[in-house]
Amino acid sequence: MNHDRVSPDRTTARPRSAFPIDWRTVNGSGSTDLSVLCGFLDRSPTPWHAVDTAAGLLLEAGFEAFDATDTLEATSTRCFIRRDGSLIAWTIGRDAKPTTPFRIAAAHTDSPGFRIKVHPESVRAGCRRLGVEVYGGPLLNSWLDRDLGLAGRVLVETGNNLEVRPILEDRPILRIPQLAIHLDRGVNDNGLKLDRQEHLQLLFGLESSVGAFIDHVARIVDVAPAAIRGWDLAPYDLEPARCVGGTGELLASARLDDLVSCHAAIEALIRCDAEDVISVVVLVDHEEVGSATATGAQSAFIANVLERIGRSVGADRDEHLRALVGSHALSLDMAHATHPNHPERHDPNHVVHLNGGPVLKHNARQRYATTVTSAAPFIAACDAADVDIQHFVSHSEMPCGSTIGPVLSTTTGIPVADVGVAQLAMHSIREVCGTADPGRLERALTHYLSHR
Repeated sequence: MNHDRVSPDRTTARPRSAFPIDWRTVNGSGSTDLSVLCGFLDRSPTPWHAVDTAAGLLLEAGFEAFDATDTLEATSTRCFIRRDGSLIAWTIGRDAKPTTPFRIAAAHTDSPGFRIKVHPESVRAGCRRLGVEVYGGPLLNSWLDRDLGLAGRVLVETGNNLEVRPILEDRPILRIPQLAIHLDRGVNDNGLKLDRQEHLQLLFGLESSVGAFIDHVARIVDVAPAAIRGWDLAPYDLEPARCVGGTGELLASARLDDLVSCHAAIEALIRCDAEDVISVVVLVDHEEVGSATATGAQSAFIANVLERIGRSVGADRDEHLRALVGSHALSLDMAHATHPNHPERHDPNHVVHLNGGPVLKHNARQRYATTVTSAAPFIAACDAADVDIQHFVSHSEMPCGSTIGPVLSTTTGIPVADVGVAQLAMHSIREVCGTADPGRLERALTHYLSHR
């Protein structure tokens, strides 16, 4: 299989073994090439790498990259702008005018995990350890006893300048060893309890054989240790995305939440054929920690870019606001499949199946933004694309999570529906979805972004 579809992006993707699966069989009624999706997942261990990988797909498809300070011209009809771990891409329909509405598919690039602290190192019992902060709400136990690489970005001083350099070290340099059962004999009966400060320290090596962590990072980015002025670094699971199950009908990977949505949205935008609509894909960082950042869904980033796109087709302020009234958005985030081992945690009248089609998410308290009217455009798109829809409603005794849907609706005034691919083990280091569902979502999104 070819895993080089994405152009090199200043990072190094690790070699991959051949897939022992006939992808035409496992794709089912989906349309996504799973080898490309797996490559996207594997090359995107951080939000910044996810944006790099998405940008590579867009550039390969003929989209034009714009700096956020550039002027958008009337001829800029297939473009994208990126800021840190966020990206907005768009296609302007052939018949677009100043009041033409937007069709928006929005997802997030970040996933729960850990971030390495500013001064992380300590030595105990001859072992060199690295302290971490917990990012978002990961299933902590799933990170134990895993081979972990290192990814992120480093701020380095070069002469009189400061420069950000990416890191993707794809070898097992980090690990969180679990306490032996002999020293915690009640763990299987009483459950595992982890102290975030002490028990999640990353084992970097032995003090006698491995040097300071900052020296290691400096070698990777090819500078002296004194030139490093800061970093955003994270451990990540080295096990590649792969098909599992008796006939390969399931996809297991890190960061399915929410890179499956990101990939489906980018591929749909590339394939869409817009006429009287402006098609937009929004990939934003920091959803897992509340979105209240300069590039998160609560920022002015999305609204500002939408207004600039409108101005590029001649819209004044009044015309842009009129365009927003007729616009619609989808918040794309993974959905809970009904867990076969824990069916009591789900509403029995809303069973959600793996490979059962995209899921519309509903919540009376508007933790999801779906309403009966905002759901209509996605239902119509699924009907046109011959894609089945499922519905998720939480068990009434179980509060649901939330997405960027309510935030996007609040900050733009645009009706939003919450949609996702069904999965198990959400927020685990290894999550599972059906192999056909990503392609079904992509097909529905392609139609959704092409029409109003």
